[in-house]
Amino acid sequence: MLDDLYRQVVMDHSKYKRNYGTMEDDTGVDKVHYKNPTCGDVMVLHVRAGKEGIEELAFEGEGCSISMASCSMMTELLKNSSMEDCLNKKQAFERLIREGEMEDEVDLGDAASLEGVHKLRARHNCALMPWKAFEKWAKEQRYDGN
Repeated sequence: MLDDLYRQVVMDHSKYKRNYGTMEDDTGVDKVHYKNPTCGDVMVLHVRAGKEGIEELAFEGEGCSISMASCSMMTELLKNSSMEDCLNKKQAFERLIREGEMEDEVDLGDAASLEGVHKLRARHNCALMPWKAFEKWAKEQRYDGN
């Protein structure tokens, strides 16, 4: 029953993508192009950051239901968050996908519904695509958590 609920959440985010498209006012918006190295799914992540952290996120792209749902979920989860919080969530999500371990102290919201992807090694990069784009942006901005 829980698997069915998770599947419904993933399909909802894939079909009705949140934060899909460009930002109307692109003043101060950074863009990160990212391509899934294993399947060719592509995305452009739009990031507006301020002194307090991430103010707004949007994305454009094409890919499978897992990668598009993950993009939608990540943009919802990280907007209006501090950089420390964003980096903690990125690390927790990556651990969830790669190791199948959920960190109780980190709320991943709807992104937790991608937990089953852990069992599908070939789909790890699909789920991680937006998070890797965010990581690339953070490194370019020197927000590496160190």
